[in-house]
Amino acid sequence: MAEEEKKLSKSLIGKTVVSKTGKKFGVCGDLIFESKSGELIHIVLDNPTPYADKLELERGKDGRPLIPFSAVIAIGDYIVVSEEEII
Repeated sequence: MAEEEKKLSKSLIGKTVVSKTGKKFGVCGDLIFESKSGELIHIVLDNPTPYADKLELERGKDGRPLIPFSAVIAIGDYIVVSEEEII
């Protein structure tokens, strides 16, 4: 993985995850990668909101909710996801 991609990945940790309509899901606590390709697979949520808990998202081995990285539509001050892609 290139240095620039590593910096981008690290910059995602701690950002708030929201839907494009502004609903909060929680905070990006970690990332799950495909080890061979380095492709981002999931965002691991820390401090999931009650709204995120109601969605019955897939959960990691540690029980934290997962958001598929394919649902991400924008990254800036927030990580914006398409709710339709995760339900």
